[in-house]
Amino acid sequence: MSFSYNKGERMRKHILFTILFIAESMVVAQGVRPVNTYSIVALDEETGELGVAVQSHWFSVGALVPWAKAGVGAVATQSFVKVEYGPDGLQLMSEGKSAEEALTALLVNDEGKAVRQVGMVDANGNAAAHTGKNCIDYAGHIVGNNYSVQANLMANNTVTDVMAKAFENTSGDLANRMLAALEAAQNEGGDLRGKQSAAMLIVSGKPTGISYKDVVLDLRIEDHPEPIKELKRLIRIHKAYNHANKGDHYMETGQTELALKEYDQAAEHYPENPELPFWTAVTLVGANRIEEALPIFKDVFIRDPNLKILVPRLVKSKLFPEDKDILRHVMNQ
Repeated sequence: MSFSYNKGERMRKHILFTILFIAESMVVAQGVRPVNTYSIVALDEETGELGVAVQSHWFSVGALVPWAKAGVGAVATQSFVKVEYGPDGLQLMSEGKSAEEALTALLVNDEGKAVRQVGMVDANGNAAAHTGKNCIDYAGHIVGNNYSVQANLMANNTVTDVMAKAFENTSGDLANRMLAALEAAQNEGGDLRGKQSAAMLIVSGKPTGISYKDVVLDLRIEDHPEPIKELKRLIRIHKAYNHANKGDHYMETGQTELALKEYDQAAEHYPENPELPFWTAVTLVGANRIEEALPIFKDVFIRDPNLKILVPRLVKSKLFPEDKDILRHVMNQ
């Protein structure tokens, strides 16, 4: 009985994937990309940041699904993707339509809406979603306060429930909360076909009108056996370099103590990278706190000897004192 069940189960999966392959081939031939997946669109009410996070068993999901514009809204367009829902939805919301009004207007003229799945949230926290009646099961969405989660071709019909709960019950910044939703979905079974790519896009709550300046975070995992784990790692590194960049800014403006705090936080987020504490040590030397810097240099030089070669080169750029005694002291570590 056990053998017959396993054989039948394999046959069932083979037939399912054959149908999916044929359907996807037909859709691709018509110029539409099938991205069966799970995603979240959300507003951080405190900061005004807007974001999209997504995972799929499809290459480079970040190139198609996530769309966001500071001060306007965020969109996830998936299932048998019509990419236009992204830019067109943002355009409608920028003209004053709510997320629901924008989504309704786009669905009216879409002959393929039965296979579409879309989530939208506007800058006021209004959220809306659509799951076409022909989206591949398990498929569905949940619209909550300041967010929407949507999923199709899931292993279980409880994926959207756990996504919503994870987002609502997780503290921290928008990246942490959306990541929690993705992790919950994967732990609940996720995409029936497995894992491949993931992405997260977040834009500022203080729009400048210059699109590249408004991007807070834009990460894509194109092809990876554990895309969400890799996305989580990159978010951590992204935060580290945000602190490092702030440290650089404070150094430029002569605010050494603030710079040191930022460099320390950068190293805490990304301890495996010796370059981050290296710049802390360089800053300490510049503040005439050489004794504090020496043990840091010693550890850094052991971990990456090339950073020792870098030290004397900093003198020309005025990032290190032009003092032979100090230089020799550091190089002896």
